Amino acid sequence: MKKILTSLALLGLVMAGTGAIAAEEAHNAAAPTHFPIDEPKEMDWSFAGPFGTYDKAQLQRGLKVYKEVCAACHSMNLVAFRTLEGLGYSEGQVKTLAAEYTIHDGPNDAGDMFDRPGKLSDYFPAPFANEQAAAASNGGAAPPDMSLLAKARGVERGFPRFVFDIFTQYAQGGPDYIHSLLTGYDETPPAGMVIPEGTHYNPYFLSGVSLKMPKPLSDGQVTYDDGAPQTVDQYSRDVSAFLMWAAEPHMEDRKKTGFRVLVFLLLFGALVYLTKRKVWEGVAH
Repeated sequence: MKKILTSLALLGLVMAGTGAIAAEEAHNAAAPTHFPIDEPKEMDWSFAGPFGTYDKAQLQRGLKVYKEVCAACHSMNLVAFRTLEGLGYSEGQVKTLAAEYTIHDGPNDAGDMFDRPGKLSDYFPAPFANEQAAAASNGGAAPPDMSLLAKARGVERGFPRFVFDIFTQYAQGGPDYIHSLLTGYDETPPAGMVIPEGTHYNPYFLSGVSLKMPKPLSDGQVTYDDGAPQTVDQYSRDVSAFLMWAAEPHMEDRKKTGFRVLVFLLLFGALVYLTKRKVWEGVAH
């Protein structure tokens, strides 16, 4: 009888412990202590790795998404129109694109400010006059400038992945994060999670359970001329790649230079070794 009672007591403790663990997990799911809640998905980018290059067609689609969707709230103050030739456009095409924008310039000879069409030397104009106006129009939080967003955003990768990243040259944390964020709006929050009013749940957001920016993309929102899928996933891929190019437009040249330097160092090292062998081969050691 004593053994039976002891067994029942142990069983009760185990069940109570299991219930406590389940309750704790449910509590943690509803009140996470680390962000983002879910790690960004690693995507397959054409520019990944030491020999990666930009897909010009994808960059042009990404620019189209930025112009028709993102530019309504987000600025790109550090990107000049002339650099868009790097996307595969001719100088005439870039001039035409720049002229679609109105640039507030001045003063003129009379001391007055005036508006004029954009030109190659201009930068993408901001959608708001200043940061205060941007914040007032977006619920108190000014949308970040997108010029360097793909390099400024990214989730830290723990050990041992960051060690492998040194050898794989992983530098796509920003585009991975942006893509996951843009496609994460349809996720359902865990039961019991409190979402602040006026915000939108997104498990990939870097700073909390939700953000003020509503879902910006929907299927069929932007028309592509090259037959690419007009889906949220494709839009997110394209604009993420474009933002990576905006943050690092000379990436391809940097990789080519780095490869040439490594080849030179290998050849130079081999020549130094052979020279040492030749000079010291007749000397007794």
